[in-house]
Amino acid sequence: MGTHFSEAALKFLRGLKRNNDREWFAARKEIYERELKAPMLAVIGEVNEGLAEFAPEFVRDPAKCMFRIYRDTRFSKDKKPYKDHVAAWWVRRGLEKTSGGGFYFAVSATEVTVAAGVYMPQPPQLLAIRRHLLEHHAELRAMLEAKPLKKLGMAAMEPATMSRPPKGFPADHPGIELIKQRQWGVSAELPVETALSPKLVEEMVKRYRAAAPMIALLNEPLQPEVKGPLF
Repeated sequence: MGTHFSEAALKFLRGLKRNNDREWFAARKEIYERELKAPMLAVIGEVNEGLAEFAPEFVRDPAKCMFRIYRDTRFSKDKKPYKDHVAAWWVRRGLEKTSGGGFYFAVSATEVTVAAGVYMPQPPQLLAIRRHLLEHHAELRAMLEAKPLKKLGMAAMEPATMSRPPKGFPADHPGIELIKQRQWGVSAELPVETALSPKLVEEMVKRYRAAAPMIALLNEPLQPEVKGPLF
């Protein structure tokens, strides 16, 4: 392990933030491919090696983990064609076409984001997790507040909470505050210099390892069907 990004990668991201247009990007696409895409795919490959030790069902083809830098602007008022960051998402095999729990990583010009959780799940997954929390809310709460995560700077993500209990869930349930949430997980915003460090992957993997029990709990009610090779 030891793959990381370069100063040239951060310089590209700073420039892209100022000049988010197709002409600027096209003239520098080779830089993007060399300084951002290639290192990101290598980072994903090394993270896969770490995940294989404690969450092998999340090991994925790097090309399928990495998000495209192109924005979908069809339904957005913001017509900027490119994202101002590069990112990756590790989802459990069998849940690729759903919105189950997984591990997230992003690099922008100003910070590195390392996160784990379920982000704005689709209605079927949202309902399944809420029902699961009727019995497992105390476990999830303990995991979100676990000392190993806190020591690594992993704090609970913005919960996007409903103002009222969802339909069919008792308002006086001891886990209702967790059940009212629309997403669950933890994240850390690390200094952008982390992206330049040979310890980048190490910093990511130790946070994913600490968050893995929480991800397993959130994915339990989603019952993924796991078949075939890793990728």
